[in-house]
Amino acid sequence: MKILLSLTMLMLSFAPRLYANTALPGADEFVNEMAKEYQFDPKELDKVFKEVEIKDSILKAISRPAEKSKPWYDYRKIFITDKRITQGADYWKKHAPALARAEQKYGVPAEIILAILGVETFYGRITGGYRVVDALSTLAFRYPPRSKFFRSELKHFFILTREEQMSALNPVGSYAGAMGLGQFMPSSYREYAVDFDGDGRRDIWTNPTDAIGSIANYLHRHGWIAGESIVHKTRVRKGVPTALLKKGVKPSIQVSALVNASVSTADLPKTAKKVGLITLTQPEGEEYWLTRQNFYSITRYNHSRMYAMAVTQLAQAIKAQYKEQ
Repeated sequence: MKILLSLTMLMLSFAPRLYANTALPGADEFVNEMAKEYQFDPKELDKVFKEVEIKDSILKAISRPAEKSKPWYDYRKIFITDKRITQGADYWKKHAPALARAEQKYGVPAEIILAILGVETFYGRITGGYRVVDALSTLAFRYPPRSKFFRSELKHFFILTREEQMSALNPVGSYAGAMGLGQFMPSSYREYAVDFDGDGRRDIWTNPTDAIGSIANYLHRHGWIAGESIVHKTRVRKGVPTALLKKGVKPSIQVSALVNASVSTADLPKTAKKVGLITLTQPEGEEYWLTRQNFYSITRYNHSRMYAMAVTQLAQAIKAQYKEQ
């Protein structure tokens, strides 16, 4: 009996301790990593994970984002609306000093900053309805196709809440864990958010000035070139330039290669050396566009050509209406 008891105690001493929610496969390993690499208290993380809720609606949403499920002509209708344009112009009037200062410091036009706020959260009206810890945990441990990315974001989230002295259970955001007025992922929050009003705190949740500065800083850090154009419509005279289209939005195509492929460069500034080539689907067929560095910078915010075009066209409409007021 004593021998059996001793063996049982020995086996228990070598058994891995499960700190986390058993509905999240791999969460216990994650807790151990956070304790070892970043000196988190396993018991505190255990308390958080016990409160985490798996959301099937998150798994459904991540599997069918609008950028992949809709053609451009339907996707555009979501964001280029009279209401978003009008409210963007109104937001400009309300926050003109912060927008002007951001443009002067980072080189990013006010209308682009506004368009990102408009597309992301309707100027702060729609910032998401999921607890960030639920969203990131669900995707980190229950969505294998992108578990590596969301596991990393979950790490950044816990570090962020410690840095900003927030409860990990309180922040609310999108189904993908994006947060605040500009919908920053935790890693982006830590890297690019700025205290733009000088109050000693980076608050992109409720502070429009910090959100404006942070969006401008993000684009600036991702290669925005002040004063340069964004995108130009073009025409293809014969055939589909498949090889050029495969290169995507990043400016990597020499202008001479466009000419050789019968792609018009008539509307392209003469200063342009390299561009990207994309198509956008309209009811009557494909539109062709030449993209420059600033278009590519917008896609660093969301890796979608349709997203970047929605931001660009909304920005143009907001600027036009603001000038009329």
